[in-house]
Amino acid sequence: MAASKYKHILFDLDHTLWDYDRNAAETLTELYKEYNLSTNGNFSDKEFVATFFEINEQLWTSYNKGQISKHVIRTQRFNKIFDQLNLPLQYQPRDIDARYVHGCPEKTHTMAYAFEVLDYLVQHYSMHIITNGFNDVQSTKLSRSGLAPYFDHVITSESCGAKKPAARIFEYTLEKISADKSECVMIGDNLNTDIQGAINADIDQVYYNPTGKAHDHAVTMEISCLSDLKSLF
Repeated sequence: MAASKYKHILFDLDHTLWDYDRNAAETLTELYKEYNLSTNGNFSDKEFVATFFEINEQLWTSYNKGQISKHVIRTQRFNKIFDQLNLPLQYQPRDIDARYVHGCPEKTHTMAYAFEVLDYLVQHYSMHIITNGFNDVQSTKLSRSGLAPYFDHVITSESCGAKKPAARIFEYTLEKISADKSECVMIGDNLNTDIQGAINADIDQVYYNPTGKAHDHAVTMEISCLSDLKSLF
């Protein structure tokens, strides 16, 4: 397939360019110490981080399917984490989710080769973000990490009223950037949202699969490292 037909590259943000796992773990470790959870709870900082990722993934899967709202994530996430870790209610800090939501987007770790690849691609393509993340948080991530200048448009599920994998968020993006679907390619790490969403909108995809997950999706292209994009485009 001739990559030259593309004019616009659509990127997912979390786990694709912005290193969510590293930034979240760093923030959570700081909060573990700040709230003295080693004394009040019978769990390590690593257990705290691992439980967060487990619960957070469950909640975001439900959110992406339209089963729960942003409010549920923001108000119930840490309650569920602390309950699973058997932390007594009187020791559960009430403002920890707000502190996490404020602190984590300030972190600046990006995926390997992100800037090298973006420096290359921006010379040849218009680039845009499509994310199911929330407006306030994603804006901070992009600005603080230095990723923002590379992108012409940032489309969030909140801004258009639809979430990946719905075709609507991609159609909305095409309207915003005045592009035909044949001119676009979507790059993301999530088969169920990024890749399936692009498939639903009849847009070519690049599945970013750094851990080599087995799957049966018929993707347009697949990479294991962002640096591979330089040979594709």
